[in-house]
Amino acid sequence: MRTITPEATAIVKATAPALEKHGVAITTAMYARLFQNPEIEAMFDRAAQQSGEQPRRLAGAILAYARNIDKLQNLGAAVERMVVRHVETGVKPEHYPHVAAALLPAIRDVLGADVATDEVLAAWAEAYWMLADILIAAEAEKYEHAAAA
Repeated sequence: MRTITPEATAIVKATAPALEKHGVAITTAMYARLFQNPEIEAMFDRAAQQSGEQPRRLAGAILAYARNIDKLQNLGAAVERMVVRHVETGVKPEHYPHVAAALLPAIRDVLGADVATDEVLAAWAEAYWMLADILIAAEAEKYEHAAAA
């Protein structure tokens, strides 16, 4: 399981105000990138995309993560909801690199290179992969329980 450096933690926490202001624009841009892959797009509820519900929900989750990156225990219920939803929709470990490849450039696209510097994106990459490892492990457990049932 990957961890995050104290420096990256501080950078991620410092981005919370920008995420609060621009989070939906970031997640909307991320989904536009992600949905260039039709197989991944098919996994998503189109109505939730069109209504803006999914980008808003993800923006809220990313903001909560930024604010609590040093207190992950505060996110237990939210992580559990994500895990359940991911298992329901068939999310697998191989999907996570696609999300990273869509999210990180979307942060730069929306915030601009002056704010979303290489250092900021590197910190978010660390944060993303730490959370991805947590989700992947929890999802594997749920898939195993489902297969055993």
